[in-house]
Amino acid sequence: MYDRRVVRGNTYARQAVPTCIHHPNAFEIQRQREARRKALARKRAEEQIQLRTPEPVEGREHVHVQTELYLEEISDRIIEVDVECQTDAFLDRPPTPFFVPAKTGRDVATQIEEGELFDFDIEVKPILEVLVGKTIEQALLEVMEEEELAKLLAHQRAYAELRNAELAEVQRLEEQDRRYREEKERCKQQQMEMLQKEKETMEKIAAQAFAKRYLTDLIPSVFNNLHESGFFYDPIERDIETEFLPWLMTEVEETLEKKTLGRVMLDSLIRTVTEKRLDVFSQKPLPDQVEAPAEEHRPTDNAPQVAAETEAADQAVTADEETDQPAAEDQASHHITFQSEEANQEAMEDSETD
Repeated sequence: MYDRRVVRGNTYARQAVPTCIHHPNAFEIQRQREARRKALARKRAEEQIQLRTPEPVEGREHVHVQTELYLEEISDRIIEVDVECQTDAFLDRPPTPFFVPAKTGRDVATQIEEGELFDFDIEVKPILEVLVGKTIEQALLEVMEEEELAKLLAHQRAYAELRNAELAEVQRLEEQDRRYREEKERCKQQQMEMLQKEKETMEKIAAQAFAKRYLTDLIPSVFNNLHESGFFYDPIERDIETEFLPWLMTEVEETLEKKTLGRVMLDSLIRTVTEKRLDVFSQKPLPDQVEAPAEEHRPTDNAPQVAAETEAADQAVTADEETDQPAAEDQASHHITFQSEEANQEAMEDSETD
């Protein structure tokens, strides 16, 4: 039987180990071990309770992926770098000897025989009972934890299925809402297009009616304005106005000028004769003039001559007027007949072309 509290053999070469004054008993040690075991079991249970990634489906496997902001290259081979260093030659330091306290007191040895201190079977029975009980308790705890984990997994699966169903329903409702919204927008667009077309049709009808109502009075007024402005005219009347009347006025002016000229000449002759006769009558006869009677008879002879000249001039002027007037009338009639013949010929050509 070996007891570690009993030192056997030579103690000079042993390293001095400080011993505590108070040694914990077996019950305290057992209680510490149980506490440590419970802490480990609790830690494992907490790790198992934590949410994990579901198992991959058949044919796939999970791969670790970096989720950090800055990616780092991962390599199975460790980076190796060759470094050389040269040190000075020093002697190796000898190992430090163990500290051996100075010996005090006297060495005493004791021999304990088997069965003197305790009976193994009696002493180990409570320990075995505790170990077996704790083992069974730990097993029950593990079983309960497994069942709880299984229930949690089942609950997670049910929750995932419910969530997937809700997501599918939400997607279906969103898609239905989108279809309704698109149908509504399409109907609104069609209605707006129809209203726009109706508006355009009404505007076209109103514009057409307004144009008809406006053109009914516009065309006659335009033709009247054009006729009043001189765009539509009678060719014979226009020919008379542009050619015959200016020619007639010119001839009349020439005739009037001739008449005026004859009258002026006649007035000048009459004035000359009158002045001469006035001069003759104003002169007094002298006593020594013997031929006075003969001279008196001359003015009487000259007066009939002047009167004859004036009458001849008047007859010539009237003759010229009479001859000019038939000639002008003949020329105007000839011009009018020529214009009428041209108008008749143009009308015949228009009728043939129609």
